[in-house]
Amino acid sequence: MATDESRLLSSDRLIDLSGRIVRGIEVAAAYLLVGLFAVGVVDIFIEIVDLALPGGQGSITQPQSIIGLLDSVLLLFIIVELYQTVVAYSQEEEKLEVVTTALYAGVIAMVRKAILFQTSDYGSETQALTAAGSYMLILVGLGVVLFVAYRYGRED
Repeated sequence: MATDESRLLSSDRLIDLSGRIVRGIEVAAAYLLVGLFAVGVVDIFIEIVDLALPGGQGSITQPQSIIGLLDSVLLLFIIVELYQTVVAYSQEEEKLEVVTTALYAGVIAMVRKAILFQTSDYGSETQALTAAGSYMLILVGLGVVLFVAYRYGRED
């Protein structure tokens, strides 16, 4: 009988240990995302300076330069949403809040894909049309799920 009780205590300690390890990994992931965000902000600043100075890699007035800059900014937004997802999950907030934060990251990622979409990246018009349709379908699906989460997810 005592052995059953000691096994239970031992398994409880192992479960507690695994929970602390998972919590530590969650915190490490959050710090990694903070580091990526900081590097991204510095990179955007360097891009802006490079585009603004004469003799740089491009011109701030060229559409491709603006699209490249917008790509970097949207990538930072994705990193922020992922960070917020990790924080919400690790703080064991409402499931709805975790889901909506993850959905925001998905919507931003798909908008980023749509902004950067160029038919020249594909071998044929059919491939480009298929990719564009897929992006649209995913974006609409994310929008519908986000709408449903807001409309019906809150318990009042």
